[in-house]
Amino acid sequence: MPDLSKLDLTKLALPLDVGGLRIRNRVFLAPMSGITDEPFRQRAYAHGAGLVVSEMVASGELARGRAGCDLRIRHSGLPVHMVQLAGREAAHMAEGARIAAGEGADIIDINMGCPAKKVTGGYAGSALMRDLDHALSLIEAVVGAVEVPVTVKMRLGWDESALNAPVLARRAEQAGVQMVTVHGRTRCQFYQGKADWRAIARIKQAVSIPVVANGDVGSPAEAAMILDQSGADAVMVGRAHYGAPWTAGSIAATAAGETASGIPASPPALADYVIAHYEDMLALYGIESGLRQARKHIGWYLDRHAASIASGRRKAILTSFEPAQVIARLHDVFQSAAEPADLRSAA
Repeated sequence: MPDLSKLDLTKLALPLDVGGLRIRNRVFLAPMSGITDEPFRQRAYAHGAGLVVSEMVASGELARGRAGCDLRIRHSGLPVHMVQLAGREAAHMAEGARIAAGEGADIIDINMGCPAKKVTGGYAGSALMRDLDHALSLIEAVVGAVEVPVTVKMRLGWDESALNAPVLARRAEQAGVQMVTVHGRTRCQFYQGKADWRAIARIKQAVSIPVVANGDVGSPAEAAMILDQSGADAVMVGRAHYGAPWTAGSIAATAAGETASGIPASPPALADYVIAHYEDMLALYGIESGLRQARKHIGWYLDRHAASIASGRRKAILTSFEPAQVIARLHDVFQSAAEPADLRSAA
């Protein structure tokens, strides 16, 4: 990693204006499907993330009132409530945006970056970058449907032969979008290889609205480098949060010369933290669904902070249908999982 003293990180500690909304700093939690639900967002924000985004919500399902969508758009009590919508039909996107705004969304984000086959196969997500005219029809529908700021998250393009993010960003700005986020990969790269941070600079040069750089950022040094190479106004952190909801907050705190709040600083504190997250998920989803939803998070906590756990003990935790047993086993594992220094370095 480079010497942080030679790179400017302080910009990330400054507030950012997005469509008249004041965002407290410039280190954001990325929207991640099945991950950034209400308990996760609340933790990330409490640790100091500047902005947190809901997991992707399918606009068609939201418009049709499908069960579970209400939990994804429900206001979590944070100062800025940002909901991400995905879809391919302008009418559904507009109606989904109206519903989300009616539930208190302060910002509507349009997903034009998801690479998952189940999304792109339905001509949504990053597949929209293959037809910019259609993509713009969705943007115009959403902007016209709500009074709150609208943003777009995209990739560099569909593949290396069609790096059209600068064009999409420029047209989105002309349509009224207030901010764009760019993941420094094409759709066909998925998450392979290294994100091209320098390529994001072309999008920054194409627009006057804030540009957020995303892809392979998980530390203050990486945040400083992506800013330096992209010229972006802010950074968005995604997968580095697996098992560490404090990651964005830790980066923002470093940028401000401070210490992130709420990071568990001892093995007992880590045990309490993981168990509290688990219990909050059960409370949100109910026991049956909550057990399924929580397993990936527990797995990431184990991978990051208790990697040496025996496979049998790990399996017993992840496959148990008895919350009391899971809590007891988590308490036992994490009580002796890591020393405070190890916990803080994991951020």
